[in-house]
Amino acid sequence: MKWIFFDLGATLVDETDVYKSRCEFAIKQLNIEPSEFINRVYEEAKSSPTPIRTAAKAYNVILPDWDNSLEKLYEASHSVISVLHSKYKLGIIANQTLGAQERIDNWGIGQYFDVVMASAEAGCAKPDPKIFTMALNKAGCEPAEAVMVGDRLDNDIAPAKKLGMKTVWVRQGYAIYQNIDDESKRPDYIVDSLDELIGLFE
Repeated sequence: MKWIFFDLGATLVDETDVYKSRCEFAIKQLNIEPSEFINRVYEEAKSSPTPIRTAAKAYNVILPDWDNSLEKLYEASHSVISVLHSKYKLGIIANQTLGAQERIDNWGIGQYFDVVMASAEAGCAKPDPKIFTMALNKAGCEPAEAVMVGDRLDNDIAPAKKLGMKTVWVRQGYAIYQNIDDESKRPDYIVDSLDELIGLFE
């Protein structure tokens, strides 16, 4: 293995405060019991990479734009990335709004990544295999030489696996509600926290 590619949201970046803000907005518009909407989100998370938006749409609620200012790194992100960077080339393949490079720079991890392939700049989004291929080409890396680390079976694991990359499923955020319902989504490794990655890649 020469390269490790990461998703951002719910993989390196904790989006909990954004989730909370968006759920509170929808609940306020609907004037319903919070548990009703939250349970719908949990159900949608089994199959949708955007469960809050999908749940809101079911109730005919239009959510505000995603608030990047509420994002923050998971506590382990910086230390794990710095350790892995000493042994591997690192990249990002993520569905992100404009400015992903600036955001990771502001979080103090931008210098560790040689390739940052974000959907807003790439013109395509996961699970489209094209965004993975673009990142691999930019890295000068064959799929068999790369690992994809992400929280979504549908967006991260299945397309990367199909291309021949190794895969690691990080069960954070809404990922805990997903199920491996067919072999195309079965990752090579499963971890419940970023800290476990160091042991995998030593």
